[in-house]
Amino acid sequence: MIANYGYMDGSGEYYISIDTDKCIECASRACLQVCPSQLFEIMTDDYDDEVAAIKKDGRRSLKYLCAECKPATGRGELPCQAGCPNDAIKHSW
Repeated sequence: MIANYGYMDGSGEYYISIDTDKCIECASRACLQVCPSQLFEIMTDDYDDEVAAIKKDGRRSLKYLCAECKPATGRGELPCQAGCPNDAIKHSW
């Protein structure tokens, strides 16, 4: 299942998507350590699996909280993507 966290406003779409099927298999939970804004948390989903999620208080501020990680040009990987060993994290901008 793909879990989407974020929002859309007049300036664009700001979503981080997590493939929970890939996330379940991760033992390192590297996303927790590599995110400078500490946006990730581990939660138990509806199927009693532990998966990464974006903290509720950060979901409406991704544009600003992820600004330091966004590439200056082009669409590069964010640290959370690069740090995810299972390629479970994507972003929309």
